[in-house]
Amino acid sequence: MSDNPSILDERDLQLGRSHVTDTPELEAFYDQLAGHNAGAFWKRANAIEPWEPDSRYKPTLWRWAEMRALCLRAIALVRPEEAGRRVVTLLNDSPAGRENVAVCGWLFSGMQAMKPGEITPAHKHTASAHRFIMEGRGAYTVVDGHHITLGANDYVLTPNGCWHDHGVAPDGEVSIWQDGLDIPLMNCLEANFYAVYDQPAQTPAFPSNDLPLSYGGASVRPEGIGGWDKPYSPVMVYRWEATRDALHRLAQVSDGSPFDGHMVRYSNPLTGGWAMQTMGANMQMLRPGLHTRAHRHTGNVVYNVAGGRGYSVIGGRRFDWQEHDIFCVPAWTWHEHVNLDPENPAYLFSFNDFPVMEALGVRIEEPFAENGGHQPVTA
Repeated sequence: MSDNPSILDERDLQLGRSHVTDTPELEAFYDQLAGHNAGAFWKRANAIEPWEPDSRYKPTLWRWAEMRALCLRAIALVRPEEAGRRVVTLLNDSPAGRENVAVCGWLFSGMQAMKPGEITPAHKHTASAHRFIMEGRGAYTVVDGHHITLGANDYVLTPNGCWHDHGVAPDGEVSIWQDGLDIPLMNCLEANFYAVYDQPAQTPAFPSNDLPLSYGGASVRPEGIGGWDKPYSPVMVYRWEATRDALHRLAQVSDGSPFDGHMVRYSNPLTGGWAMQTMGANMQMLRPGLHTRAHRHTGNVVYNVAGGRGYSVIGGRRFDWQEHDIFCVPAWTWHEHVNLDPENPAYLFSFNDFPVMEALGVRIEEPFAENGGHQPVTA
């Protein structure tokens, strides 16, 4: 979308679109309007109401080997007590990404590394958060008094408004995880609040892993405990082994999606919907040698390679990836995935803003109809 009203799409030269020819009298009128904090809608109508979404964000890839080294460097330079959260921010390669501190669209992401015995001081905020564990042993989080242990490729929730702190047990190992938050959205809505806890860390008020052990069973719901009335999933952490096994079972009875291979949603078991209100997450498996068809959709997606090697074509550009590389697909951008391994599956974790799109009634998807469903690679 161009902010320059002088750039005219040929489709705009029709009834129902703005194509006013300015005159000296109109120019004087525009100046008069400006003096009253007003303007002529037809001057900007075509730019702010495009024919289709035109993202300000670019497909961007972050290499795990490079980002891991930077996270470990941050450990050597900054103490978590001083930083609050020692996070290396992932900025989209675009002016919008830098301006909004965004990884893609209204999503924030970063990578956080912690040494054994360290903590991130307890706090809460309006923004919702979730995390994907990439490396380490002994990591944990405490959310509203619930202590939750974390392992590699686990997906964990930190819902908005919940007190939370993180750490690594003294006998653990350096741990690194990817954060995902809706900070840019909350700031756009001017609804962001932040508070710090009155102690460095919470004292757990429940047995360790009480929520995932209570609600994380397959297709069962616990009886005899208080009802869950919060708007997010009570599971809180989704274990990698169970997620991987679910994908393998699905592959036994389904060909999967032509666009995403075999995919599962991290869901709220009580509703079947997304685990949180503003951000969703998926894990998908690309069978050996699979080349998916291209499609595009409203909503932004951030991927983390949970295993394997391959490449994705995003907006006509090829991005090669391997384990724990991170890349993003901006809204309404064509994309397809390829597993380069002829013998082993590849796994892609991803998070998105689909719950917001669905709540607003604007989640739209479209397949690529030409060339057998595959984009021409231009770069």
